[in-house]
Amino acid sequence: MSHIANDVLSGRKNRRNGVNKKTIKGTSDGTFEQETPRDRNGTFKPQIVKKHQTTISDEIEEKILSMYGLGMSYRDISSHIEEIYQVSISTATISLIADKIISKVKKWQARPLQAMYPFVWLDAIYYKIKEDGRYISKAVYTILGVNMEGRKEVLGLYLSENEGANFWLQVLTDLSNRGIEDILIASVDGLSGFPEAINSIFPKTEVQLCIVHQIRNSLKYVASKNQKEFMKDLKRVYRAISREAAKMELDRLDEKWGDKYPIVINSWRTKWENLSYYFKYPEDIRKVIYTTNTIESVHRQFRKLTKTKGAFSNENSLLKLLYLGIQNTSKKWTMPV
Repeated sequence: MSHIANDVLSGRKNRRNGVNKKTIKGTSDGTFEQETPRDRNGTFKPQIVKKHQTTISDEIEEKILSMYGLGMSYRDISSHIEEIYQVSISTATISLIADKIISKVKKWQARPLQAMYPFVWLDAIYYKIKEDGRYISKAVYTILGVNMEGRKEVLGLYLSENEGANFWLQVLTDLSNRGIEDILIASVDGLSGFPEAINSIFPKTEVQLCIVHQIRNSLKYVASKNQKEFMKDLKRVYRAISREAAKMELDRLDEKWGDKYPIVINSWRTKWENLSYYFKYPEDIRKVIYTTNTIESVHRQFRKLTKTKGAFSNENSLLKLLYLGIQNTSKKWTMPV
């Protein structure tokens, strides 16, 4: 029989009678003060943080991490938790709960990888991170692969002050140490020395430079009045039906525009081997590898996740958020691209 029925039968009218206070342990370091309503008859039983319970429930911690992984601020998370569970948790305690992710991030960063990846995209995105009392711009190196089962997988995240071939070499060495023996095709932007860095670790890998990046860089040197006509001629190069046909169109482009824009033509000729690997493959594969759009879509998700943050207090605060974002986004990945 319920406590309400007991009250009715006994003729007693139950009512609120202040609160009970107790300290709840959130993590090994964090605690918060909880106030639980108390009734006159002592029959009220809280369901989220039960009587005599002195730790935060797994449900609340999971909810906190879920909201944090969606990019919510500690203050907003605290407000939502109080609204949902009638439990007041400080932003400091929420920070300590979020810090539990760091050990998972480190384990994820060092996990073994498959021996072979057919496609890998490599790119960097920049964030402001506090270091030695000032905020500096740091590059987050992202490696996205398609594994042998045809599924996309973020292979790693690495941080450095600047994007450069030398640091990419360290990243590639780490990927090798974690088990990758070969990559069929690597798609990258036009960073100087990038193809050489990749081939020094994975000598059999075909490194495809992003055509979109190359086009953008080319147009910087073309007068605005000529850009429309130049693009019409350039399109015949990168949309040719074969590598041989593309080479012929490049020769025609040189004949028409070479004297006016020698820097542009020389760039295409110098990088031609790495710009033209995609012609070896069928149309559906060409679409996948001839740009870095696939990894840039991951970076767009990163930006959505971090757009309200502005800057980060340290590297770990950024990494744990990106890690949770990857876990959420990867659940939706069912196809290679």
